[in-house]
Parts: sequence; structure tokens; C-alpha cells
Amino acid sequence: MKKLSRLFVVVVMMSLVASSAYAVTEIQWWHAMGGRLGEKVDAIAEGFNNSQSDYKVVPVFKGSYAETMTAGIAAFRSKEPPHILQVFEVGTATMMAAKGAIKPVYELMAETGEPFDPNAYLSTVTGYYSTTEGQMLSMPFNSSTPILYYNKEAFAKAGLDVNTPPKTWPEVEEYAKKLVAAGYECGFSTAWTSWIQMENFSAWHNVPIGTKANGFGGFDTEFVFNNPTVVRHIQQLADWQKDKIFAYGGRTNTGNAKFSSGECAMYTESSAGYAGFKSTAQFEFGTGMLPYWPDVEGAPQNTIIGGASLWVMAGHPDEEYKGVAKFFSYLSSPEVQADWHQFSGYLPITTAAYELTKSQGFYEKNPGTETPLLQMMLHDPTDNSRGIRFGSFVQVRDIMDETFEAIFSGQKTAQQGLDDAVAAGNNLLRKFEAANK
Repeated sequence: MKKLSRLFVVVVMMSLVASSAYAVTEIQWWHAMGGRLGEKVDAIAEGFNNSQSDYKVVPVFKGSYAETMTAGIAAFRSKEPPHILQVFEVGTATMMAAKGAIKPVYELMAETGEPFDPNAYLSTVTGYYSTTEGQMLSMPFNSSTPILYYNKEAFAKAGLDVNTPPKTWPEVEEYAKKLVAAGYECGFSTAWTSWIQMENFSAWHNVPIGTKANGFGGFDTEFVFNNPTVVRHIQQLADWQKDKIFAYGGRTNTGNAKFSSGECAMYTESSAGYAGFKSTAQFEFGTGMLPYWPDVEGAPQNTIIGGASLWVMAGHPDEEYKGVAKFFSYLSSPEVQADWHQFSGYLPITTAAYELTKSQGFYEKNPGTETPLLQMMLHDPTDNSRGIRFGSFVQVRDIMDETFEAIFSGQKTAQQGLDDAVAAGNNLLRKFEAANK
């Protein structure tokens, strides 16, 4: 009998252990981070999972940003959405318009009772993903902003101060001429032409891309980036090609090799490109804020972000949402954010993470890594520099790529090209507005 009793106790204990294991609530996190960034995402999830025993975040790589967003929308329509979906910044308006598909972060945190202070986050980051009343719709995760990179070895060879990058576009022209004279193939090139040379250029010069506060005020917005300030800048880039002051590097960031190989001595690229250049460039480089035209009133203002945020998908039980909220609190903690920022080159999303990184001496040990933050926080955002929220902007970016290539190849003037792009873009906006009334 005693043996049977002991056996009964063992069976009960094993059942309790099994029940406890099955009680762990899984949280699906679909993301677009491949390579080393994907490994870091796995590590972040593992850190959260090890910090408590009630929830398990399961990160799942779904391909590119566009592929991940498409997969998430398709999963929602089939009523099997993930809990968390990473969506790039230009998909913000689309996610907002997907009726019933999302659960806003500010609602999630309030309903679950999880401590949450929107003021703890960098306003220049969260503004992109918040309502006009300041309510956060999604959780910022991998946010970046473009900066200027320059080859210090090239600067020395051209007789330029290696610690003083150009601050204005006239200075870029002056420096570039000296660099070309010193034997470099081109003075300056750029990645992500639309994001950097039109979208961020406009914010940096405090001029609108579209009406209605760049789309934040409603879907009935219209593009106005064919304004004199942007037209002059794009035409200047095209004209500078004749003297090798500027060289077009291709779409997205395919032109990064122009900088890392030493072909072009100055380059504008995402702040998240820092780690890549550290591993590929065979020379010391520095960073600076984006150049500006000094005769434009209000410049420089502040730049806007790229990257992606985490959206909470609708249709899950309350208990699972509690796990999502706890994970967001963990993700926003100073230690996790500082580590992610220092590892990836993306911006920290909270003031506490920024201050922790400074106190750890990271910026002193890694000169230039603070530049994007100083640039983002240079001034409080305006309606022109808060961000953009346009429907179908993924397709608009394709139109912009075609437009810039037509302008840089001499097929169109900047005015013609941007006029045509505005017309095509506004046509997409009207279709998006009609579909979401």
C-alpha cells in the first residue's frame, strides 16, 4: 500500500509539473529581422522568457518588411494572426486603416494595467506612431534616421579637416570638388534617395511633403513635394553629376559600396548602417548631421525616422494580451533598449536608455554614434517634421525611385519629374481614401 501511495504521489506531482508547463502562454512575434539582427531578436525573446514563467514569446522570421506585413494581413483575414507584427514605418497608415485588425498599444497597456508612461519615450520616435492626441498606436522597435558619413583618410588627402564634416550643401559642393581633385571618383553619394533626399530633406528644412500635417490630419491629404525647395535640391543633385560632385548609387542602399570601397568620400545613409561600414570600410570614417541649405528659413529642424514598429493584432484572448503588454514593458526597459541600440545602431526608444548608454561611456568609445540622436532631438517636431502618414506609400516610394532615375539620367527636369510624381502619388492617395471611407 505504501508503494502504491508513493506511486500515486509521484503521478500527481508529474501531472502538476506537466500542467504547469502547458500553462505557459505563447506569444507569436512575426518579424523581418534577418542575419545577426534576427539572432539578436531571438536573444531578446529568450531574455524575456527567462525573466518569468507565465509567457513565452516565439519570434518568427517572415522575410522582408513587405513580406512580413503581407503575411500578417493575410493571417488576420484567415483569423489566425500573430500577437505582434513588425511593420515598417511607411506601412503605418495601412495598419491604421485595417479596420478591426489592430489593438492600439495605449489601449493594450491601459486594459492590462501594465505601467506605461508615453512621456518616457523619445517624442521624435513615438510621434511617428501616435495619434494627433499623442496616443501610441504601435511600439517603436528598430528606429533609425539618416546621417552623413565621411572618409577621414580622404579628407586628409584633400587637405580638409578630418574632424569637421560639411554642415551645408554649399560646403558639400566645396568639399566634393577638393576630394575629386585629390583623385576620388566622386565626392558624394546617397542611399535611400526618397527617404533621405526628399522625405528627411523636407523635415530637416521644415517644409511639407503633403497637406494635413503630412497626412496625420486625415486621409484626404495631397502631396506637395514638388515645391521650390525640394525641386531646387533634386535638380542640384542632377547638375552636380557633371563634375562628379554627386553620383547616383542606385535604389535602396545598393550604393553603400561606393562609400565602403573608398570610391565616394561622403555618403548619406541610415544611422543603422554604422555597424556595416565598421566591418566593410578599410579606413577611419566620421559622421555628421545631414547638410542643409542655409538660405531656407527654419533649417535645420529635425529629421524623421525609418525602420519599423511592433503592432498588436486584434482577435486574441485577454490573458494573451497581458503577456504582450509585459513583453513590451521588458522591451522598453533601459537595459534592453540600451543593449539593442548599442548592438544594432538603431535609436534607443526611451530617454532612460539614451541616458544609460551615455553613462556607460558608449558614445565616447564609439565616436559618431550619438550623431543621429542629436540630430533627431535638435528641435521639437513640427507638423512638417513629425513624420509622414500617407496611404499606399510603399507604391509611392517606387514612383519616387523611377522619378529620381529619370531626373538623374536627364530624361526629365526636377520640376517635371516631381510634378509627375505628385500627380501619380495623389492618384494613389485618392484610391486609398476611397477604399477606407
